[in-house]
Amino acid sequence: MNDRELFETYKSQVYHLCYYMMQNRSDAEDLCQEVFVKAILADRSQVRDLKSWLLRIASNECNSVLRRRKNGWAKELSAYLLTRPGPSNPVEENLDQQEIRMEFERMYGKLPDKIRMVVTLRYVNGMTVPEIANVINIPEGTVKSRLNRGIKLLKKMPGLKKKEMIGNESVL
Repeated sequence: MNDRELFETYKSQVYHLCYYMMQNRSDAEDLCQEVFVKAILADRSQVRDLKSWLLRIASNECNSVLRRRKNGWAKELSAYLLTRPGPSNPVEENLDQQEIRMEFERMYGKLPDKIRMVVTLRYVNGMTVPEIANVINIPEGTVKSRLNRGIKLLKKMPGLKKKEMIGNESVL
């Protein structure tokens, strides 16, 4: 696979991981670019699973930036949730949906970084537990534990009926 094919094939998945971890578009774009620069400069001849390899690079880059700037910046609405097509409902229902998404993003942003990483890989990137374990280089049991803890933390947060937060694709 040449460099352009690599980028075109995986850019969306890498960007979504970076976006959900950083919760800032410009940071996600910068990190996504860094990931592909590193991938293009690296020797890929021994890489068996390009998706996992790229997401591991992205995960490491995000964690490095988060460690350096543990406190600070305000959070944006999640691009993934905002760009999903909504049903053609009356205005009131659309406003309700927007409020639910904003509340979910606020709650999601409160999750610890390690938990947010596995939740993002599972429910945004659609990866399996073994794939997540491979990407962030932790045991499968730890992945399951973090997913379970993330769901429990979201359920404990006040304010919403959690099943409404992400429509029919509810994870709670």
